[in-house]
Amino acid sequence: MLATVRLNDELTELLTSMTERFHKKKSDVIREAIRFYAKELEKNQSTRMQKAMKKTARSDLNEYKILEDTLNDGL
Repeated sequence: MLATVRLNDELTELLTSMTERFHKKKSDVIREAIRFYAKELEKNQSTRMQKAMKKTARSDLNEYKILEDTLNDGL
């Protein structure tokens, strides 16, 4: 697939700098950047899901304790 990307001056300079520093083609740097970004998004999503699961587990435990206390009170 051929893709055209428009970059502002800052990103153009950054891309050029990276290609020179790492001795890579611009297209290689862009491909690696996309892969890196995709992995970071996946990692962040996984972290958010883990936090949500922990929060839900704590909430469920609190609800269980409330129910258990109510049952122990003989109500």
